[in-house]
Amino acid sequence: MQGVANSDDDAELHTAGELEAVFDVPVNVSAVLGKSYLQVSQLLKLAPGAVIELDRKVGEAIDIYVNNRLVARGEVVLVEERLGITMTEIIKGDGQ
Repeated sequence: MQGVANSDDDAELHTAGELEAVFDVPVNVSAVLGKSYLQVSQLLKLAPGAVIELDRKVGEAIDIYVNNRLVARGEVVLVEERLGITMTEIIKGDGQ
């Protein structure tokens, strides 16, 4: 039946040619090392050199977001003299 999507259609992979129309669409990519919650009074007391403890352990995967949506997890890598990310896991579904 034409025009009705089924689960096989949803699982279909798109080739680069089919996605060419969106290649130039900019997206915001963020890599989150961890999070911490502070009271405003604590935040105002911070000075250069202060350490903020995050909710992640050393070696634990970081979260990679595209347009504020969790899409992958990865590891921090050094690329020449800059930090980069290597994806180790792709998150399927809504990622929330």
